[in-house]
Amino acid sequence: QLQLVESGGGLVQPGGSLRLSCAVSENIVSVNVMGWYRQAPGKQRELVATITNSGSTNYVGSVKGRFTISRDNAKITVYLQMDSLKPEDTAVYYCRAAGVYTPTYYLNEYWGQGTQVTVSS
Repeated sequence: QLQLVESGGGLVQPGGSLRLSCAVSENIVSVNVMGWYRQAPGKQRELVATITNSGSTNYVGSVKGRFTISRDNAKITVYLQMDSLKPEDTAVYYCRAAGVYTPTYYLNEYWGQGTQVTVSS
């Protein structure tokens, strides 16, 4: 069964850095778009950053210049380098894969279970 395995969350002080990773656990042919979303307590889930299989990126305005999304197409893995973290970045971060092609089936989208990021002194 397909799984998106997220790692790298944790507790960090303001101004610090974290790197999130999301790897696909199954034999995948390709994924059109991979991305990171986040949900803070009491708020709706929001897009953080996405990256296509050709490398085009998109960021929410509040993270531009601080976060960098990248992907390894050979490993079907997406990363989110988060620098200059702020308390308002505190949230559960979710990995999303859209347009997933396996040798036997296609998925419109798939979500990871989420990883907690807490920015606090």
